[in-house]
Amino acid sequence: MEAATTAAPRTPLGRRAIERARVWIDRYGLIVVLLVLPVVCAIGDLSDADKFAFVEFNGPDENGLSRLASNLKDGVSNGAIWALIALGYTLVYGIIQLINFAHGDVFMIGSFAAVGLYGTFGLATGNPVIGLAAGLLAVLVVAMITCGVLNVMIERVGYRPLRSAPKLAPLITAVGFSFILQNVGILWLGPQQIAAPDLIESQKALFTLGGVTVTQGDVLAIAATAPLLMLLGWFVTQSRMGKAMRATSQDPEAARLMGVNVDTTISFTFLLGGLMAGAAGLIYALYQTTIWFFQGFNAGLIAFTAAVMGGIGSLQGAVLGGVIIGCIQQISDNRIGGEWTPAVVFAYLVLIMVFKPQGLLGEQVREAG
Repeated sequence: MEAATTAAPRTPLGRRAIERARVWIDRYGLIVVLLVLPVVCAIGDLSDADKFAFVEFNGPDENGLSRLASNLKDGVSNGAIWALIALGYTLVYGIIQLINFAHGDVFMIGSFAAVGLYGTFGLATGNPVIGLAAGLLAVLVVAMITCGVLNVMIERVGYRPLRSAPKLAPLITAVGFSFILQNVGILWLGPQQIAAPDLIESQKALFTLGGVTVTQGDVLAIAATAPLLMLLGWFVTQSRMGKAMRATSQDPEAARLMGVNVDTTISFTFLLGGLMAGAAGLIYALYQTTIWFFQGFNAGLIAFTAAVMGGIGSLQGAVLGGVIIGCIQQISDNRIGGEWTPAVVFAYLVLIMVFKPQGLLGEQVREAG
Protein backbone atom coordinates (compact mmCIF):
# COMPACT_ATOMS: atom_id res chain seq x y z
CA MET A 1 0.00 0.00 0.00
CA GLU A 2 1.52 3.30 -1.03
CA ALA A 3 1.88 5.98 1.60
CA ALA A 4 -0.33 8.91 1.02
CA THR A 5 1.55 12.08 0.24
CA THR A 6 0.25 15.59 0.51
CA ALA A 7 1.85 18.47 -1.29
CA ALA A 8 2.93 21.40 0.89
CA PRO A 9 0.64 24.34 0.40
CA ARG A 10 2.18 26.96 -1.82
CA THR A 11 2.38 30.49 -0.52
CA PRO A 12 0.49 32.89 -2.77
CA LEU A 13 2.73 35.14 -4.84
CA GLY A 14 1.24 38.28 -3.31
CA ARG A 15 1.89 37.10 0.25
CA ARG A 16 5.50 36.20 -0.59
CA ALA A 17 6.03 39.66 -2.05
CA ILE A 18 4.61 41.25 1.10
CA GLU A 19 6.89 39.14 3.30
CA ARG A 20 9.95 40.08 1.24
CA ALA A 21 8.98 43.74 1.41
CA ARG A 22 8.55 43.48 5.18
CA VAL A 23 11.98 41.88 5.58
CA TRP A 24 13.53 44.58 3.38
CA ILE A 25 11.85 47.36 5.38
CA ASP A 26 12.95 45.84 8.70
CA ARG A 27 16.53 45.63 7.45
CA TYR A 28 16.92 48.83 5.44
CA GLY A 29 13.93 51.04 6.28
CA LEU A 30 15.71 52.83 9.12
CA ILE A 31 18.67 53.63 6.87
CA VAL A 32 16.29 55.08 4.27
CA VAL A 33 14.57 57.22 6.94
CA LEU A 34 17.89 58.63 8.17
CA LEU A 35 19.20 59.39 4.69
CA VAL A 36 16.10 60.81 3.03
CA LEU A 37 16.64 64.46 4.03
CA PRO A 38 20.39 64.72 3.21
CA VAL A 39 19.92 62.76 -0.03
CA VAL A 40 17.09 65.04 -1.17
CA CYS A 41 19.27 68.06 -0.34
CA ALA A 42 22.27 66.56 -2.15
CA ILE A 43 20.21 65.88 -5.30
CA GLY A 44 18.84 69.40 -5.24
CA ASP A 45 22.29 70.92 -4.73
CA LEU A 46 23.80 68.94 -7.59
CA SER A 47 20.94 69.81 -9.94
CA ASP A 48 21.17 73.53 -9.08
CA ALA A 49 17.45 73.58 -8.28
CA ASP A 50 16.15 76.78 -6.82
CA LYS A 51 13.35 75.15 -4.85
CA PHE A 52 12.07 71.66 -4.27
CA ALA A 53 8.90 71.52 -2.19
CA PHE A 54 9.82 73.65 0.84
CA VAL A 55 13.56 72.86 0.90
CA GLU A 56 15.97 75.56 -0.28
CA PHE A 57 19.02 74.50 -2.24
CA ASN A 58 22.22 76.21 -3.37
CA GLY A 59 22.15 79.88 -4.18
CA PRO A 60 24.18 81.62 -6.89
CA ASP A 61 27.29 81.81 -4.68
CA GLU A 62 27.28 78.10 -3.82
CA ASN A 63 27.98 75.04 -5.90
CA GLY A 64 28.03 71.27 -5.66
CA LEU A 65 27.69 69.71 -2.25
CA SER A 66 29.52 72.42 -0.30
CA ARG A 67 26.37 73.67 1.39
CA LEU A 68 25.30 70.20 2.50
CA ALA A 69 28.84 69.49 3.71
CA SER A 70 28.76 72.74 5.72
CA ASN A 71 25.41 71.74 7.22
CA LEU A 72 26.81 68.37 8.27
CA LYS A 73 29.99 69.92 9.65
CA ASP A 74 27.97 72.34 11.81
CA GLY A 75 25.69 69.48 12.78
CA VAL A 76 28.56 67.37 14.07
CA SER A 77 29.88 70.34 16.08
CA ASN A 78 26.51 71.00 17.70
CA GLY A 79 25.79 67.30 18.03
CA ALA A 80 28.96 66.80 20.05
CA ILE A 81 27.58 69.15 22.71
CA TRP A 82 24.18 67.42 22.70
CA ALA A 83 25.98 64.09 23.05
CA LEU A 84 27.75 65.19 26.22
CA ILE A 85 24.44 66.22 27.78
CA ALA A 86 22.64 63.09 26.53
CA LEU A 87 25.22 60.91 28.29
CA GLY A 88 23.95 62.20 31.64
CA TYR A 89 20.41 61.11 30.81
CA THR A 90 21.43 57.68 29.58
CA LEU A 91 23.82 56.99 32.48
CA VAL A 92 21.18 57.71 35.12
CA TYR A 93 18.41 55.89 33.29
CA GLY A 94 20.64 52.88 32.79
CA ILE A 95 21.21 52.61 36.55
CA ILE A 96 17.88 53.48 38.19
CA GLN A 97 15.42 53.90 35.27
CA LEU A 98 14.87 57.56 36.16
CA ILE A 99 14.57 60.36 33.62
CA ASN A 100 16.48 63.13 35.38
CA PHE A 101 14.69 66.17 33.98
CA ALA A 102 16.90 68.45 36.08
CA HIS A 103 19.97 67.40 34.10
CA GLY A 104 19.52 70.04 31.40
CA ASP A 105 19.44 72.75 34.05
CA VAL A 106 22.58 71.35 35.67
CA PHE A 107 24.16 71.96 32.26
CA MET A 108 22.85 75.55 32.38
CA ILE A 109 24.45 76.07 35.80
CA GLY A 110 27.69 74.78 34.29
CA SER A 111 27.57 77.49 31.61
CA PHE A 112 26.84 80.18 34.20
CA ALA A 113 29.65 78.98 36.48
CA ALA A 114 32.12 78.79 33.60
CA VAL A 115 31.40 82.30 32.34
CA GLY A 116 31.51 83.62 35.89
CA LEU A 117 35.00 82.16 36.29
CA TYR A 118 36.40 83.96 33.25
CA GLY A 119 37.19 87.02 35.33
CA THR A 120 38.50 84.95 38.25
CA PHE A 121 41.14 83.37 36.03
CA GLY A 122 41.82 86.60 34.12
CA LEU A 123 40.48 85.31 30.81
CA ALA A 124 39.70 87.88 28.16
CA THR A 125 39.77 88.24 24.39
CA GLY A 126 43.34 88.74 23.21
CA ASN A 127 45.05 86.64 25.90
CA PRO A 128 48.14 84.69 24.77
CA VAL A 129 47.23 81.24 23.46
CA ILE A 130 49.09 79.32 26.17
CA GLY A 131 47.64 81.41 28.99
CA LEU A 132 44.14 81.17 27.48
CA ALA A 133 44.38 77.39 27.10
CA ALA A 134 45.60 76.96 30.68
CA GLY A 135 42.89 79.23 32.03
CA LEU A 136 40.14 77.47 30.07
CA LEU A 137 41.40 74.11 31.30
CA ALA A 138 41.14 75.36 34.88
CA VAL A 139 37.63 76.70 34.22
CA LEU A 140 36.68 73.37 32.66
CA VAL A 141 37.79 71.45 35.74
CA VAL A 142 35.97 73.77 38.15
CA ALA A 143 32.78 73.79 36.05
CA MET A 144 32.80 70.00 35.84
CA ILE A 145 33.33 69.60 39.58
CA THR A 146 30.60 72.16 40.33
CA CYS A 147 28.02 70.35 38.20
CA GLY A 148 29.16 66.95 39.41
CA VAL A 149 28.73 67.91 43.07
CA LEU A 150 25.40 69.58 42.31
CA ASN A 151 24.12 66.44 40.59
CA VAL A 152 25.21 64.26 43.52
CA MET A 153 23.44 66.60 45.95
CA ILE A 154 20.24 66.38 43.90
CA GLU A 155 20.43 62.59 43.97
CA ARG A 156 21.14 62.47 47.70
CA VAL A 157 18.42 64.94 48.71
CA GLY A 158 15.73 64.33 46.13
CA TYR A 159 16.04 60.88 44.60
CA ARG A 160 17.56 58.51 47.16
CA PRO A 161 14.75 58.89 49.73
CA LEU A 162 12.24 58.09 46.95
CA ARG A 163 14.02 55.05 45.55
CA SER A 164 11.33 52.66 46.79
CA ALA A 165 8.46 55.08 46.09
CA PRO A 166 6.16 54.83 43.05
CA LYS A 167 7.91 55.82 39.80
CA LEU A 168 5.90 59.03 39.50
CA ALA A 169 7.31 60.50 42.75
CA PRO A 170 10.98 60.84 41.68
CA LEU A 171 9.83 61.96 38.22
CA ILE A 172 7.87 64.87 39.70
CA THR A 173 10.80 65.60 42.02
CA ALA A 174 13.08 65.86 38.97
CA VAL A 175 10.72 68.36 37.35
CA GLY A 176 10.70 70.31 40.62
CA PHE A 177 14.48 70.49 40.75
CA SER A 178 14.45 71.68 37.13
CA PHE A 179 12.27 74.66 38.05
CA ILE A 180 14.39 75.37 41.12
CA LEU A 181 17.58 75.52 39.06
CA GLN A 182 15.92 77.70 36.43
CA ASN A 183 15.00 80.20 39.12
CA VAL A 184 18.55 80.05 40.48
CA GLY A 185 19.69 81.01 36.99
CA ILE A 186 17.25 83.95 36.91
CA LEU A 187 18.48 85.18 40.29
CA TRP A 188 22.08 84.75 39.18
CA LEU A 189 22.16 86.55 35.83
CA GLY A 190 18.57 87.66 35.22
CA PRO A 191 15.95 86.46 32.72
CA GLN A 192 17.57 87.99 29.62
CA GLN A 193 20.13 86.39 27.36
CA ILE A 194 23.71 87.25 28.29
CA ALA A 195 26.52 87.66 25.76
CA ALA A 196 29.51 85.61 26.90
CA PRO A 197 33.00 86.82 25.97
CA ASP A 198 34.11 85.26 22.69
CA LEU A 199 37.44 84.09 24.06
CA ILE A 200 38.35 81.80 21.17
CA GLU A 201 36.80 83.87 18.36
CA SER A 202 34.54 80.91 17.61
CA GLN A 203 33.45 82.13 14.17
CA LYS A 204 36.99 82.82 12.94
CA ALA A 205 37.85 80.61 9.98
CA LEU A 206 40.79 78.26 10.41
CA PHE A 207 40.83 76.74 6.93
CA THR A 208 38.56 75.92 4.01
CA LEU A 209 38.36 72.43 2.56
CA GLY A 210 36.27 71.66 -0.49
CA GLY A 211 34.25 74.83 -0.06
CA VAL A 212 33.58 74.05 3.63
CA THR A 213 34.89 76.59 6.12
CA VAL A 214 36.02 75.13 9.42
CA THR A 215 35.96 77.63 12.29
CA GLN A 216 37.76 77.68 15.60
CA GLY A 217 34.47 76.91 17.35
CA ASP A 218 34.04 73.74 15.29
CA VAL A 219 37.50 72.52 16.23
CA LEU A 220 36.92 73.34 19.90
CA ALA A 221 33.58 71.50 20.07
CA ILE A 222 34.98 68.31 18.56
CA ALA A 223 38.49 68.45 20.07
CA ALA A 224 37.15 69.03 23.60
CA THR A 225 34.28 66.54 23.36
CA ALA A 226 35.96 63.55 21.71
CA PRO A 227 38.52 62.87 24.51
CA LEU A 228 35.79 63.15 27.17
CA LEU A 229 33.59 60.67 25.32
CA MET A 230 36.43 58.21 24.86
CA LEU A 231 37.55 58.57 28.47
CA LEU A 232 34.02 57.97 29.74
CA GLY A 233 33.62 54.92 27.50
CA TRP A 234 36.92 53.49 28.75
CA PHE A 235 35.99 54.18 32.38
CA VAL A 236 32.60 52.46 32.16
CA THR A 237 33.98 49.37 30.43
CA GLN A 238 37.40 48.94 32.07
CA SER A 239 37.48 50.47 35.56
CA ARG A 240 36.34 48.78 38.77
CA MET A 241 33.67 51.41 39.39
CA GLY A 242 32.52 51.12 35.79
CA LYS A 243 32.05 47.39 36.24
CA ALA A 244 30.09 48.09 39.43
CA MET A 245 27.89 50.50 37.47
CA ARG A 246 27.17 47.88 34.83
CA ALA A 247 26.45 45.26 37.48
CA THR A 248 24.05 47.62 39.25
CA SER A 249 22.37 48.40 35.95
CA GLN A 250 21.74 44.73 35.24
CA ASP A 251 20.59 43.64 38.73
CA PRO A 252 21.10 45.90 41.78
CA GLU A 253 20.16 43.23 44.29
CA ALA A 254 22.59 40.70 42.85
CA ALA A 255 25.27 43.39 42.71
CA ARG A 256 24.65 44.17 46.38
CA LEU A 257 25.05 40.49 47.28
CA MET A 258 28.35 40.45 45.40
CA GLY A 259 29.70 43.28 47.57
CA VAL A 260 28.89 46.28 45.39
CA ASN A 261 27.89 49.39 47.34
CA VAL A 262 24.82 50.24 45.26
CA ASP A 263 24.19 53.64 46.88
CA THR A 264 27.76 54.76 46.25
CA THR A 265 27.60 53.45 42.69
CA ILE A 266 24.41 55.37 41.96
CA SER A 267 25.86 58.56 43.45
CA PHE A 268 28.99 58.12 41.33
CA THR A 269 26.83 57.72 38.25
CA PHE A 270 25.19 61.07 38.99
CA LEU A 271 28.68 62.51 39.51
CA LEU A 272 29.76 61.33 36.05
CA GLY A 273 26.63 62.77 34.46
CA GLY A 274 27.24 66.09 36.19
CA LEU A 275 30.87 66.16 35.04
CA MET A 276 29.75 65.73 31.42
CA ALA A 277 27.10 68.46 31.87
CA GLY A 278 29.70 70.87 33.30
CA ALA A 279 32.05 70.25 30.36
CA ALA A 280 29.17 70.77 27.93
CA GLY A 281 28.30 74.02 29.72
CA LEU A 282 31.72 75.54 29.07
CA ILE A 283 31.92 74.27 25.49
CA TYR A 284 28.42 75.65 24.79
CA ALA A 285 29.35 79.08 26.21
CA LEU A 286 32.50 79.22 24.06
CA TYR A 287 30.75 77.93 20.94
CA GLN A 288 27.48 79.89 21.11
CA THR A 289 28.81 82.93 23.06
CA THR A 290 25.31 83.40 24.52
CA ILE A 291 23.90 81.99 27.76
CA TRP A 292 20.55 82.31 29.53
CA PHE A 293 18.50 80.56 32.18
CA PHE A 294 16.23 78.73 29.71
CA GLN A 295 19.04 77.11 27.70
CA GLY A 296 18.96 74.10 30.01
CA PHE A 297 15.34 73.30 29.17
CA ASN A 298 15.94 73.52 25.42
CA ALA A 299 19.22 71.61 25.51
CA GLY A 300 17.79 69.05 27.92
CA LEU A 301 14.87 68.34 25.61
CA ILE A 302 17.18 67.93 22.63
CA ALA A 303 19.64 65.77 24.57
CA PHE A 304 16.89 63.56 25.99
CA THR A 305 15.55 63.10 22.47
CA ALA A 306 19.06 62.13 21.37
CA ALA A 307 19.30 59.56 24.17
CA VAL A 308 15.94 58.04 23.23
CA MET A 309 16.77 58.07 19.52
CA GLY A 310 20.09 56.33 20.05
CA GLY A 311 18.70 53.87 22.59
CA ILE A 312 18.46 55.16 26.14
CA GLY A 313 20.86 53.24 28.33
CA SER A 314 23.48 53.02 25.56
CA LEU A 315 26.46 55.38 25.73
CA GLN A 316 27.24 54.88 22.04
CA GLY A 317 23.58 55.45 21.24
CA ALA A 318 23.57 58.77 23.09
CA VAL A 319 26.55 59.98 21.06
CA LEU A 320 25.05 58.77 17.78
CA GLY A 321 21.68 60.33 18.59
CA GLY A 322 23.31 63.66 19.46
CA VAL A 323 25.23 63.81 16.18
CA ILE A 324 22.17 62.82 14.13
CA ILE A 325 19.98 65.46 15.79
CA GLY A 326 22.71 68.08 15.35
CA CYS A 327 22.84 67.35 11.62
CA ILE A 328 19.03 67.35 11.26
CA GLN A 329 18.84 70.69 13.08
CA GLN A 330 21.42 72.35 10.88
CA ILE A 331 19.88 71.11 7.64
CA SER A 332 16.41 72.19 8.76
CA ASP A 333 17.55 75.58 10.09
CA ASN A 334 19.49 76.35 6.93
CA ARG A 335 17.03 75.08 4.33
CA ILE A 336 13.51 74.76 5.73
CA GLY A 337 13.45 77.36 8.50
CA GLY A 338 14.22 77.41 12.20
CA GLU A 339 10.53 77.45 13.13
CA TRP A 340 10.15 74.01 11.54
CA THR A 341 13.23 72.44 13.14
CA PRO A 342 11.58 70.97 16.28
CA ALA A 343 8.87 69.40 14.12
CA VAL A 344 11.46 67.87 11.76
CA VAL A 345 13.55 66.52 14.65
CA PHE A 346 10.59 64.89 16.37
CA ALA A 347 9.26 63.56 13.07
CA TYR A 348 12.57 61.73 12.71
CA LEU A 349 12.27 60.48 16.29
CA VAL A 350 8.77 59.12 15.66
CA LEU A 351 9.88 57.36 12.46
CA ILE A 352 12.89 55.82 14.19
CA MET A 353 10.68 54.60 17.04
CA VAL A 354 8.31 53.04 14.49
CA PHE A 355 11.10 51.09 12.77
CA LYS A 356 13.12 50.35 15.93
CA PRO A 357 11.26 51.04 19.20
CA GLN A 358 14.35 50.35 21.33
CA GLY A 359 16.37 53.05 19.55
CA LEU A 360 19.17 52.88 17.02
CA LEU A 361 21.59 50.89 19.17
CA GLY A 362 19.10 49.14 21.41
CA GLU A 363 18.00 49.65 24.99
CA GLN A 364 20.77 48.32 27.19
CA VAL A 365 18.96 48.37 30.54
CA ARG A 366 17.22 45.81 32.70
CA GLU A 367 13.48 45.41 32.65
CA ALA A 368 11.73 47.56 35.24
CA GLY A 369 9.93 45.90 38.11
